[in-house]
Parts: sequence; C-alpha cells; structure tokens
Amino acid sequence: MDVGQDDRTRFNRRAVPVGEAQERLLTALNRAEQPRLVEHTALWESGGRRLAQALTATSDWPPFPRAGLDGFAIRSADVQEASADKPVTLRVIDAIAAGEVSRAIVESGTAVRLMTGAAVPEGADAVVMLEQTAHALLAGGTAVQVKHAAAPGQNVAQPGEEFRLGGALAGPGTLITPGHIAVFGTFGYAEVSVFAKPRIAVFATGGELLPVGAQLEPGRIRDSNSAMLAALVARSGGEPVLFGALPDRLDQVTAAIDVALASCDGVMTTGGVSVGDYDVMADFMNSIAETGEYNRAPAEVLFSKVAMRPGSPTSAALIGDKPLFALSGNPGACYVGFELFGRPFIRHRLGDESALSVAVQAQLLHDIDKGSPHERFVRCRLVVQDGQLQADPLGYGKSGMMASLPETQALIRVPSGSRGAAAGERVEVLLLQDDPVVLLAEDGMQ
Repeated sequence: MDVGQDDRTRFNRRAVPVGEAQERLLTALNRAEQPRLVEHTALWESGGRRLAQALTATSDWPPFPRAGLDGFAIRSADVQEASADKPVTLRVIDAIAAGEVSRAIVESGTAVRLMTGAAVPEGADAVVMLEQTAHALLAGGTAVQVKHAAAPGQNVAQPGEEFRLGGALAGPGTLITPGHIAVFGTFGYAEVSVFAKPRIAVFATGGELLPVGAQLEPGRIRDSNSAMLAALVARSGGEPVLFGALPDRLDQVTAAIDVALASCDGVMTTGGVSVGDYDVMADFMNSIAETGEYNRAPAEVLFSKVAMRPGSPTSAALIGDKPLFALSGNPGACYVGFELFGRPFIRHRLGDESALSVAVQAQLLHDIDKGSPHERFVRCRLVVQDGQLQADPLGYGKSGMMASLPETQALIRVPSGSRGAAAGERVEVLLLQDDPVVLLAEDGMQ
C-alpha cells in the first residue's frame, strides 16, 4: 500500500453514532453465538457473579406456621377483651425454642411460650409479643397475663407466605447479591451454577511505553492504561490477561493477537488506533476491512470510528466468534470506550441480555459550556441534594488528562451541538456500576 492510499484509508473512516455502534456490537455477538461457559461455585463465594441457571423454591416458605417474635402462642378468641387494666390469664402448657416442635395443642385458656422462628403449635392462631405479657401463677402452675388483644394471624408467618414450592427465585443472568445468597441458602442450594468469567486479553501499543515499575526516560511514559483496563475488566466481571506493552510493529502486534485469540474470549488494546504514521491498530483494522478475514478465519470490522468525544477513533472487529476492541491510548478516552463497548461485551458473555450501562436522569450542577459536533461523555461525580440526584461535572475533561478519573462515578451524556448543557438542566447519566443505592435513590426522585 503506497502512502497516498494509506492516507485515504486512515482519514476516510466513517464515524457511526454511539447507539448504532453498540447495536452493531450486540448484533454481531448474538450472531456469533460464542458459547457461554458455566462453572459451579460454593454459595458463599457466588456474590457478584452472574447466575447461569434458573433456581426455584424447593419447598413452601415458611414451611410451617412460624413465630415472628418471642412471645406466647395463643387462641386470639381468648384475648379479645384483654387490656393493661384487665389482663387475661392463660395457663402455660409448654415452652419451645426455634427448631423445636411442641406436641401440646393450644386449647381455650392455654398458651405455649415460644421463641422467634419456632413452629406455632396446633390450635394457636396468633402470637402475642413478650412485652405485652406478665408472668403469673394459676392453680400453682405457670401462667401468663396477656395485656393486649390479638387478631387472628398476628405475628405468625403462614406456610408459603413468601414462596411457593416451584416458584421462581432468580433466572440466568441475575447478578448475585448477598440477599440472593440468603434466599438460595434457605432452599438448600449449597452450590450454584454461574457463568465463567470471560478471559480478556489486554495490551497497549506504543514505542514510548515503559513498564509501570520502570524509571521515566526522556520522551517516554509508563503504561498505566493496561493496568486500568485490567481493573475495568475485573470490575465488570471478566478475568484480565495482561500482555504488557508492545512496540508499534505490526508483526509483533499480530503475533500477540494470535496468542490472545487462541487463549482468550476477547481482546482489548489501547493505543495505535488513530491516524498517525505509527498507529499500528489502525493498520490492523484496515487489513481486516480489505480482506474480510484474519488468519483464514472470517472477520469483519464492526466500526472504525464512533461519533463521540472523547475516543472517536475507537474501533471493534469480530474475528471468528471473538471480538477485538481497539481503544484510544488517551486514558480518559480509553476509559469511556471501555464503558460504552468493552463492558457491554463482558456483561453479554455473563448472560446479561440488556448489557448496556444503566442510564438515569440527574440535574446538572454546573455548566458544560463546550459544544461538540459529536455526543460527549463527560466524567462526573454523583451527589444527592434536596432529594434530587445531581451530576457534578469533573474538571480536567480532556481525553488525555487523568486527574479526575479516580473520582469518576458516571458519565454525563451531552448531545451533539454548539451549546453544551446548562446548570439545572436534566441530563442523562450513564452509571459505571450498577449501584443499587443510586438506582433506588433515582427511582424515588422527581
């Protein structure tokens, strides 16, 4: 390829809208039908993983009438007139703890002392709390004075009240929380099937890059993007495989991609994707676009430029049934590119059919006065003031600047245009984690 042809190829990349690029990606992933691997894990270790099976209740829950608190099992009809001034005295015929079952039958004028979670004995239809009673004696035996009327069913959890035998607990793709673990354990699931973490190859390109632990040299910088990408992969549920930094040589990059495709479920690179003379990933993508294959396997470029700021050179290809993401070398642009395309791929592999980041509405705290011909994704922190979820844009917004990355909680989506967005406007915000606190807060806000 001569220089003139190279220039035309590099500079004539058509920018596609973000939504279209995401749709192309998810369509290609569904079409590729890359098998999702499943593994078994101990229940207590399953938190944060995605469930790979449908789980159902193995019994009614509660499985028996269950006391909701410490007190006395009684017949509600016996205490209809009970009050602090005129307590009703009942003979105590048994006392049981949780896990025990009383053989006594509660008849009129009797009660059974029981603890929270114990089975309510036959004949009783209510439990009166301990604080509404007093110790007493009746004909020389133990008795209890009930100082408050009780309604039928009071403080008694009925069989099947929460779950019915065979009822759904959770389906494939569910993100397992500690609450899920409690429910699954209740029904005897000591192990659960989860989607295996997809292995994601990560490497950077650029002759200027040094290992993170190296001393700085004139004109060179440390490869911090690889570690950042690995952390983003791990946070999204994947297993990063670090290949380090590679020079801007197509043969070495191709060799690394060969190894990565053979051993991993996807590849993510950072750097070398723009229009410079040494942008090796742009050359790699061009070769796929021209031939429609890679190493004799069918391959296609899904997009080679996205109408967004930062990170417009972001590119993606499907090689066989595995995706390759060529992300920007600028830290902020790399971060955004991963969130918009890399994380949806991982979530798709983990059985999350929605895959895309959760979007919520927030009030903008400060002006974003810079317009853009493309959509902009502005880093922000989230705060709650006066019952409103608010987005506070972070400074240092240029794609190569890193100072605001540690504080970034979300991305403000600013439509293309000359005006940006004004303080007080409602804006769309993409959450970088499915934070239930944020989701619940947003759900109750105007």
